[in-house]
Amino acid sequence: MPVLLITGGSRGIGAALAIAAAREGYDVALTYASDRASADAVVAKIAALGRTAVAIEADVAREADVVRAFAEVDRRFGSLDAVVINAGITGTFTRVDTLDVAMLERVLAVNVTGAFMTAREAVRRLSTAHGGRGGAIVVISSRAATLGSPGEYVHYAASKAAVDTLVRGLSKEIAREGVRVNGVQPGLIDTEIHARAGRPERVAQIAPNVPMGRAGTAEEVAQSVLWLLSPLASYVTGAILEVGGGR
Repeated sequence: MPVLLITGGSRGIGAALAIAAAREGYDVALTYASDRASADAVVAKIAALGRTAVAIEADVAREADVVRAFAEVDRRFGSLDAVVINAGITGTFTRVDTLDVAMLERVLAVNVTGAFMTAREAVRRLSTAHGGRGGAIVVISSRAATLGSPGEYVHYAASKAAVDTLVRGLSKEIAREGVRVNGVQPGLIDTEIHARAGRPERVAQIAPNVPMGRAGTAEEVAQSVLWLLSPLASYVTGAILEVGGGR
């Protein structure tokens, strides 16, 4: 059975993707930063679908944690077919002129350094140049990378623009090594990430401005990711798919 690793898989888009992937026949490894209960709940749902799942505690901003997470996947499953780089944080809502450096450094460490370290370990296992059998990587970005998010979190938008560049560059770097690399830019998605950043009202406020007139769901993003992972997207690499209802 194909094996999928999802970073940040205990809540929101990551959790929805883990469950949707299990329905499609994947065994799933997911990382979580601290919420063991939520991670265990996702694992239980996957087990109920008849698939194997494991939750691994890891702070993706720490190289040692990323290396250990992949080693655990090696130990538990013996192989890896796909990786979704999903772990990310927004930081607080703030203008650039009131930006806290410690918060900025943490956002960049998780969203950018974490993405690069995860991609590195994925390539070392999937690439035919490293003895792998090929596979697919999808990076979860954000429409903020294009829109800039003025007055909210330009720092977060910039971190996601960085991972868009990772997608474009890495996809070309390993295109002849059997690995496809693509990105997804979710727009306004109804998950708890807004409340965790201190703006639980944000979805209701912005949804009327989305051309489709509503926020998206984590499940809708998950289906887009699964398409990019699948053979249906066999000639797609270096693409960044907008999943934002037209916004």
